[in-house]
Formats: sequence, C-alpha cells, structure tokens
Amino acid sequence: MSTVIAGIDVGNSTTEVAIAEFTNSHTPPRFLGSSRVSTTGIKGTLSNIPGMKLALRHAAEDAGIDVSDIDLALLNEATPVIGDIAMETITETIITESTMIGHNPGSPGGMGIGVGITTHINNLVSVKRGESIIVVIPKGYDFEVAASLIKRALEAGVDVQGGIVQSDDGVLIANRLPKILPFVDEVGLVDQVPLNMLAAVEVGDHGQVIRQLCNPYGIATLFDLTPQETQMVIPIAKALIGLRSAVVIRTPAGDVQTRRIPAGTLKLIGDTRTAVVEMDGGADAIMDGLSQVGRLQNVAGEAGTNVGGMVERVRQTMSDVTEKPIQEIKIRDILAVDCLVPQKVSGGLAQEFSMENAVGLAAMVNTDQLLMERLALALAQEIGIRVELGGVEANMAILGTLTTPGIDIPLAILDLGAGSTDAALMVKGKKVESIHLAGAGNMVTLLIQRELDLPTGTNIDVAEQIKRYPLAKVESLFHIRNEDNSVRFFKDPLDPRLFGRVALVTEGGLVPIPTEHTVERIREVRREAKRRVFLRNSLRALQTVAPLGNIRNIEFVAIVGGSGQDFELAQMLMNKLAEFGTVVGAANIRGKLGTVNAVATGLVLSYAERQKAG
Repeated sequence: MSTVIAGIDVGNSTTEVAIAEFTNSHTPPRFLGSSRVSTTGIKGTLSNIPGMKLALRHAAEDAGIDVSDIDLALLNEATPVIGDIAMETITETIITESTMIGHNPGSPGGMGIGVGITTHINNLVSVKRGESIIVVIPKGYDFEVAASLIKRALEAGVDVQGGIVQSDDGVLIANRLPKILPFVDEVGLVDQVPLNMLAAVEVGDHGQVIRQLCNPYGIATLFDLTPQETQMVIPIAKALIGLRSAVVIRTPAGDVQTRRIPAGTLKLIGDTRTAVVEMDGGADAIMDGLSQVGRLQNVAGEAGTNVGGMVERVRQTMSDVTEKPIQEIKIRDILAVDCLVPQKVSGGLAQEFSMENAVGLAAMVNTDQLLMERLALALAQEIGIRVELGGVEANMAILGTLTTPGIDIPLAILDLGAGSTDAALMVKGKKVESIHLAGAGNMVTLLIQRELDLPTGTNIDVAEQIKRYPLAKVESLFHIRNEDNSVRFFKDPLDPRLFGRVALVTEGGLVPIPTEHTVERIREVRREAKRRVFLRNSLRALQTVAPLGNIRNIEFVAIVGGSGQDFELAQMLMNKLAEFGTVVGAANIRGKLGTVNAVATGLVLSYAERQKAG
C-alpha cells in the first residue's frame, strides 16, 4: 500500500510544497507535483497557515489528487529573520529662519550663479537702478507676466541676478529674458523665503551639478564669511552636493544647528565572551566583534539610541507573533552592512536631504521546538492531515539538491532565500554540517530601497523589481541601450511615455522606474547590495561548514533557494569562489525545477530514508 507524502518548506518570502508517493523502503519516492506561493505572515508563526494551505492545494492540483489524499505532511523547522536599518551617527541639520533651499526640480531655468537681495516680484518697481536682487515669484504669477516684469526691470537698470519660483515655470521664465539667469523653481514654501536678505542662486548646466554652493569656501566667498561662520555652513554645503540647483540665503537671525543622534552600541553576547561594538565603527567592526564571541546567544542595543530601538522592534515583533514574553526572544545571528541613506534636512523649504552613513542589520530569531510543534498541530487541525516536523532546513536542502542530474557527494550547498543564508556540507560517512545565518534577498531589497530612496507600499515593490531585472535606457522610440552598453532595436515604436526613462527589462516588457537616478547609479547600488549581503554571507556560511574552517577544502558548491534564480548572482558567486579554487553551479532540483523546492523535496526524501533505516 502506498503513502502520499507532502514536504512543506515555509520561507521568509515563499512557501514551497513537494508531493510524492512512497510505496516501500526498497523503491525511491515518486514525485507527483509541486507548488510555490507567497508566504503569509512572518516565517515560523501561525500566520503562515493560509499560505501553507494554498500551496498544498496548488501542489495537489499539480499532482492530480485532492489534499485529502495526502497521508502525511512534513514541515521544515522554520527560523524567522527580520531585517531593519539602524542609522550610524546621523548628523541632523536643523535650519532656522530659512537659511537654505536646495533641491533638484525637474527643470530649473537658465544657468550660472547670481547673488543679490531677495525681493518680491511686486516690489521690482521700487528697486534702485544698479541694485543686485534675487526676485521671489509666488504661484499666482503667470510665467509670461513674471518674465515681462523682470524684463522691464532689467531695461530700467535693475541688476536682476536670478530668481526663486514657487511653480515649475523656471525654464519658461528664463527663456523669455534677454540674458541667461539662474531660476530655481518648485519651491513649495516660497512664502517662507525671507525678503530683503542676501541670497545666492546657482543652476548647473545640463548634465552638470552646482559647484559653488556645495563648497563651504564657495559660500564663504559669496557672503564674505569669517572662518567661524564658514564652519557653520559646512552642513549646508554637504546637503547640496550633487544637486543641479540650489539657493542659500543669509539672514541675520539665521542659524544652522546640528543635532547628533547617537547610533549607540551593540552588545554581542556569545557562548565564549561578550563584545560591545560601537555602531560608529560600521559593519566591519560589528562583524569582527561577532566573529570573536563564539556562537551568538543574544544581542542587546544601547537604550535611547537608533540601534537600541531597532533591536527592540525586532524583539517586539517576534513577541507579538509568538505570544512569548519579550525577554525570552533571543537574537541568534546578525548581518551588518554599510550603506548610504538620504536623511531629511529639518527646516528646509523644498524637502532637502543629505546622504548619511548608516548600518543595515538583519537579525535572526530562533523559533523553539514548542512553537514549531504548535504550528504543525494547528495546520493538522485546519487540513485534517497528520503533520510532523521533518528536519533542519539546511540538511533537507542538501538532500533535495542531490536530485540535480550529475551531482554527487562530497557536496556543499548555499541556500539563498529571502531572509536567511544557509550552508550545508555532506561528506560520505560523516554527519552533515550546517549553518543558518541572518540576511539574504530581503536585505538586498531593503538596501536598494533605502539607498535610492524609492517609494514603498506599492503592490510590486520597486526595489524588489530592481533586484530581479537588468536595466536599460530608452534612447528613442525604436531602440534602448542595455546596462551592458549593448543596443537593442524594435520594429514597432515603444510607448512614448518610456522615452528618456530608465526602465527594467522584464519578461512582460519594459517597466519604467520612478526615479531620476541614472542607469549607472542604479546598477552600482544593486550590485553593491548583492555583494555586501549575498557574497559576504555566502563566504561566512561556507567558512563555518568547511573542513578546518577553510573554504579551499570545499571542491564543489551548488546554489539553491529563491535568490538562486537571480539573473547575476550565480556569476558573482562563481567569480568570488574561483579565488578559492571552488567550483560553483546552480542546482536543478529533480532535473526540472531549477534552484527552488530543494527543502520541500528534501523533506520527502528524508522521510523515505528514515523508513528505509527501519
């Protein structure tokens, strides 16, 4: 009599199922169907059940059976991983009396630099001949009217040096004047611009950025500042770096205050020793500290700091979903990566921001056996089928990987998922060595989102798409330039809305990215995020399972997991591990599924091995 077995792998991002028929201990299981759906809730919690039920239903349909025909479901021992960003020593610039405006409107007008007294456009008639002014134009003025008033003032001998415009008419006004002047537009809070104050306006040429107002000594030259005053404008200059247009206004009462938000310290509690690491030291200092404490038992963040708040958020989230007291939630691994994030400048008038250093942390919280048993029991009650815990995730993944054609032991695997990086090493006659580490695909997505300041909360996350697909620039309605600089031509014209845009090259066509960043910048951020997370964690995991802790002792590595489908990751890993003489390849589970379903398949095979052993 045959038994129908279902292996269920609950991941941070996806839930996978493999269904097989097991006849007897002398014949291998016959796989009938499989499925892959999005995980519901945080991995390893009761909120996973709706996703598990859906995955079982899809796999049963693929197998041509009903869910009720399944005799036993085997569940992986899931370990939830939560990623978050903790800022490293942010300097928050607070501006009083509207000391500066600096931003990147889509189309500032004119170019160059102008210095003068801020003057409302209504008051142009009362300005003395030869007086240098910066004209301030609120929204109520039509661009033709504004240009006409400025033109008359110039003809009357008023030295108009540039303008600050509330609407997006900078180009339209500048193009109607007899000489080229800089106009910064789209300044939403133009009514808060102080009048009768000395101001400087700068607009870079097309494709260029400002040069003088992002240089503290340039500002000092324009405003005749003392060395002490120059020191005070350094945060202003820093916030204006890389912009195409900017305004700096000097007010007698104007002040620039910097408030330091402490990044704090991280206490790493290991089984051999405890290390206290300053977040200021960045990711390398944290990971060095982690390597010195032995097996990590818990992590604590300094109270009242950025990292303290982040660690407590992780604990609180896990406490809420597991219903365990917060003090019982233990963080068993972390991954730290350096990144740059935009920090809003408080008191600015046009959403000014400055790029600041930050440290991203992924934290892993182990789910204990009792919670996993509760999940198995709850699923059994929902579907009316016996459910058991099947085994450790990495060990199951290596069994599933062995179904790849042409593969054999000794074998090491890298299971790259959404939340964690697992490695396992199987050598004949020895126990499987495995490790489960925090940080994988979700962390890469988070870094891309934060560094490019992309919108979140959409149905399909923009950062997630950037991680998955190559880029192109739409240079005409009939051709694009791919990120590798190759050109692709089209027979039919592209959507005019794509013209001049950076887009993702997906299976469904070109998808524009809602950002002003260049192809080169987006590609650099994407690849660097993968290096910082995937490559660093892969080396860390392999070093842990390798004989004598030396990766050179591993001959062959197979990549599995959802992130193994990444269009460039396998090549990046191959290039990196080639330094150690290690051969890397992407697995093909059961000869047809690619890098996914390894754990679910391994759960079924593990059951068959146990039955064979008696």
